[in-house]
Amino acid sequence: MPSSALSQATRLRGLRPDWLSDPKVWRTEILGGLVVALALIPEAISFSIIAGVDPAIGLFASFTMAVVISVVGGRPAMISAATGAVALVIAPLNREHGLGYLIAAVILAGVFQIVLGALGVAKLMRFVPRSVMVGFVNSLAILIFMAQVPEMHDVPWPVYPLLAAGLALMVFFPRITKAIPAPLVSIVILTAITVAAGIGVPTVGDKGELPSSLPVPGLPDVPFTLDTLTTIAPYALAMALVGLMESLMTAKLVDDITDTRSSKTRESIGQGIANIVTGFFGGMGGCAMIGQTMINVGVSGARTRLSTFLAGTFLMVLCIVFGPVVSDIPMAALVAVMVMVCFATFDWHSIAPKTLKRMPAGEIAVMVVTVVCVVATHNLAIGVVAGTITAMAVFAERVAHAAEVTAVKSPQGDQVVYAITGELFFASANDLVTRFDYATDPDRVVIDLTAAHIWDASSVAALDAVTAKYAQRGKRVELVGLNRPSAKIHGTLSGELTAGGG
Repeated sequence: MPSSALSQATRLRGLRPDWLSDPKVWRTEILGGLVVALALIPEAISFSIIAGVDPAIGLFASFTMAVVISVVGGRPAMISAATGAVALVIAPLNREHGLGYLIAAVILAGVFQIVLGALGVAKLMRFVPRSVMVGFVNSLAILIFMAQVPEMHDVPWPVYPLLAAGLALMVFFPRITKAIPAPLVSIVILTAITVAAGIGVPTVGDKGELPSSLPVPGLPDVPFTLDTLTTIAPYALAMALVGLMESLMTAKLVDDITDTRSSKTRESIGQGIANIVTGFFGGMGGCAMIGQTMINVGVSGARTRLSTFLAGTFLMVLCIVFGPVVSDIPMAALVAVMVMVCFATFDWHSIAPKTLKRMPAGEIAVMVVTVVCVVATHNLAIGVVAGTITAMAVFAERVAHAAEVTAVKSPQGDQVVYAITGELFFASANDLVTRFDYATDPDRVVIDLTAAHIWDASSVAALDAVTAKYAQRGKRVELVGLNRPSAKIHGTLSGELTAGGG
């Protein structure tokens, strides 16, 4: 082979992912995608019912979301599909205005997500504390389990031994071999048993009719007017925010599990593109799915985009080609998979007595607030926002008490130096004015800020108030030791924060 052709082949190999030439990885990704596809079918149908649309709408959304995000998303192996959170947001729109408006809202939500992604909304993830993340994970596990409870209530008695058998298979089969995902083995064996023995238990087919053809692209059936835009915009924005929050939190979780980093900005824009495509194909939209992602990454061990792509592809193949077979899968088999995911997802270490004893009370409160809000509202976004706000309040309270003021008078008694240490911001500056002895201090007062930092206008206003109180008594105040950022904000705002300022 000529040297130029050899070097070109070498460059091409360098551009190709390593997993393309690894048969073990191929097997893991293919089987992982198949397990996820099987688990997606009843979930997508259930979410369609929540949104008030035909089951095919949810299945189409899961197909297009998974396939598109596998190409344009920022987090390999993460599964995006139709979700309950999105269904809850857009259900009122569908109920009041119809499917056309729902589809239009999905497309507009995708546009909002692209804009938010381009503006760098993903960077806000750095402000989500670990205690909120732990609460998010634990509440997800609880919600996933709660979603399985109806499938275990008021059902024929054979469901319970099937459920126990499924859990036992997933616990013990990996000890024999990990070449085939245990959830897939469990689903196949339980389906074979119920079909062969003619056991009458709820099946996937009982959830709704599976589609018999691929989705066809088209425009939403709505008038293209300003009135339509004002109708769908609030729902679209809510869907965009909820979808991004769930997707970015799930991506962060997968980053932690796999010890890898992902592009949150690319994921945000990718979610938008996937929702736009889904809308034009008549789907109900979606976002990242924590349960299916945990099956793919945590249980099956998938790590690449191939598993995500195949999850969507297998979903349509199973519905269209193997619809009758898939319809016979007992719900008990899929419930067993999801219950296993719950136990694998929940951070049991976070509630261990030893951990709770060592953890600061504020951190525990943040975690509890996050879990309670998510479980009470069934809305992950509300829980994360509530937890983050609680964490900020706890942090502000903690830092506010870190600011200290100490006074040292000169031997001659003609001067007093107040040394301020710590961070000065709205919470710590509020009681700063009360820390000085205006009446008995000498005529010359020095406030030393060498060990302090001024963060906001509240701090500047507090220092101005201190200076004004001394001035009313004919005493002069000198500020010393300001670092450059503190001096800049003080110089810009001092004397300008009251009605008579400037």
